[in-house]
Amino acid sequence: MRRLARTTPGVIGIIALAVAAICVIAGVVCGGQLDGRIDERNAVLTSSEPFAYAAQNLYAALSAADAAAASAFLSGGIETAEMRAKYQRALADAASALADTTAGTTDPATRTSLADISAGLSAYTALIESARANNRQGFVIGSAYLREASTLMQTSLLPGAEKIFTANLATVDKDQRAVGSLPIASLVLLTLALVAIGVASMIMYGRTNRQFNIGLVIAAATVVLVIGWVVVATQLAAGEIEHSRAEGTARFEQLAKARINAQQARTVETLELIARGDITAREKSFHGHIDELGKLLDAAPAATKDAVQNWSASHQKQTDAYNGGDYEAAVAQAIGPDPAASATQFAAVESSLRDGIERTRETLRDRVAAAGAWLAWSPTGTLVLMVVAASAAIVGLWPRLKEFL
Repeated sequence: MRRLARTTPGVIGIIALAVAAICVIAGVVCGGQLDGRIDERNAVLTSSEPFAYAAQNLYAALSAADAAAASAFLSGGIETAEMRAKYQRALADAASALADTTAGTTDPATRTSLADISAGLSAYTALIESARANNRQGFVIGSAYLREASTLMQTSLLPGAEKIFTANLATVDKDQRAVGSLPIASLVLLTLALVAIGVASMIMYGRTNRQFNIGLVIAAATVVLVIGWVVVATQLAAGEIEHSRAEGTARFEQLAKARINAQQARTVETLELIARGDITAREKSFHGHIDELGKLLDAAPAATKDAVQNWSASHQKQTDAYNGGDYEAAVAQAIGPDPAASATQFAAVESSLRDGIERTRETLRDRVAAAGAWLAWSPTGTLVLMVVAASAAIVGLWPRLKEFL
């Protein structure tokens, strides 16, 4: 074998086997890496993005339930059927989002956090029912139960839900980056295959005195085609991912945080009336949430910004009435049916933000799906082409080998 390897037929055989092997290996690795990017795309669409969306819905539903419970309590005596239905609907939404979020994770820490939220939600509903029962009978202790429930919500349930949402939105972003990343190992192997073909051509020229071997030329051209395919496909996919991150993920996060701030402000707005004490600290908290909300709505539609301004103006009327000793007027301004009152203005803000989140989510998913479309045939195509390159090298070198047999 050593003697054969030193002969021209042996060298030609070694060249054919080496070039074919590196082409096939490069094709397998390239196909595998591109297929992995398609798997990442599927993971975004079927796992990480729906999970982040469910976590955002969980926070929104929990906060809506807290605000609805406070509003019902403010109504005094027996709450209206509409207020009761709103609270129950928010609880049902929270339970549904909790189930979706739990089903979407395999991380032990996240599952533990979700279990804590589930247990806390049971305790919260029990406290709300105690507050409701006492409120229906006119017992002032009902407000203590409500404050205890709201404290549980604000200090335990909502922070836990926000933590889960933030962590999983980061996972969405990481998965998106993976979809559009260049397959470096594949490009290195493809370059090595091209170099191997070049070296093989030089050796063949030295051994046979022929400038070109058509098989090696076809193999080199095929490898160049595959490199171009990989680079173009991944860059087009990366472009879609950048749009998805800028117009989808980043905007989704911004609107979700804006919605969180709006709901927190609404809860503070109602709790300050329930407490019936010094509202200085809660006023500071309310305006802090409104200021943060305004920063997050820089690119929001004018209607959303107007609703926030109208809500702030309504809240100021509520504060003036409360500080002036007119508690009933303050309550009416907070939860009354007047279109200019806080309840209507908050509903407009909430509706606008919810619709914006749905639109950005659709953009995110459409762009990620488009990125996957650019990569759809890449794993199979590149593997097939690299097998063609390997075959071309062997077929092209076979006539030269036959000359010595």
